[in-house]
Amino acid sequence: MVYRFQFSPYSRPFKQPLKTHHGIWEKREGIILQLTDKQGKKGDGEIAPLSWFGSETLGQALEFCQQLPQTLTLEDIIEIPDNFPACQFGFESALEENSEFLSKLKFSGLLPSGNAALPVFPTLFQQGFRTFKWKIAVHPISEELQLFQQLTELILTTINSETDKTEWVNLRLDANGGLSWEEANKWLSVCDEIKSDILKIEYLEQPLSIEQFDEMLALSRQYLTSIALDESVATLSQIRDCYQRGWRGIFVIKPAIVGSPRKLRKLCRENQIDAVFSSVFETAVGRRAALNLAAELSHPKRAVGFGVEHW
Repeated sequence: MVYRFQFSPYSRPFKQPLKTHHGIWEKREGIILQLTDKQGKKGDGEIAPLSWFGSETLGQALEFCQQLPQTLTLEDIIEIPDNFPACQFGFESALEENSEFLSKLKFSGLLPSGNAALPVFPTLFQQGFRTFKWKIAVHPISEELQLFQQLTELILTTINSETDKTEWVNLRLDANGGLSWEEANKWLSVCDEIKSDILKIEYLEQPLSIEQFDEMLALSRQYLTSIALDESVATLSQIRDCYQRGWRGIFVIKPAIVGSPRKLRKLCRENQIDAVFSSVFETAVGRRAALNLAAELSHPKRAVGFGVEHW
């Protein structure tokens, strides 16, 4: 099979800058590509690199696309090297049938960091979100712990004000590898102290840097609150490595930068990965392909991290 190949870069500013431990992110840049077969059938894909998470840079992805011929074979696409995971995802997604993702998927809403989360939570709750992610390790821990108390009180008050008392909320805390050992222990201790039937701290995400895998493994065995790996498992090779080293907890998988969808399916199915699929603020093209994968492979009881359209 031979495909005609076209591509176009894009740049989209966020409605408001996203603040994480990695810094301030003001715009999403990437590449939309299209493959057309001899019958004229077109398939769209998206290359949405996140270099600080371990993918290739946007510049490297652009250079890769620019050096490709205008016609590609299936073998050309399958043989895209592993050090171009965002390119692997974009090209393979363009080859696949983009059937609509399953309606069973539940979405997690992304809250702003700091006290900006407090006015946003009620709005997202009214929109139907019941799982939320809050970025931590952005401000001093003493400040964030105070805000955490306010946020949990707001969540409980909001739920209790509803006429349907069966409501519940999952809260995910994402440190982006920005906590010290002492801070991680403090956060987990505070989370373990929350005893509620309607509010659950689902997990603390990537508390320590990727170099501190053994420490995170130890923490996962010491506390009741679960730990999820994110930056540590950004690519397929990292997922394999962490699994082989004993991680049986939660893997946060960002399809747009993890690499080949074909290889990801095989890895998840063979090892029964407890996966939470998450966005990298891709466009609708990459989002559709990522959600199709999530519908196939994610843990059925875990919300997917794609509640980011308000950004």
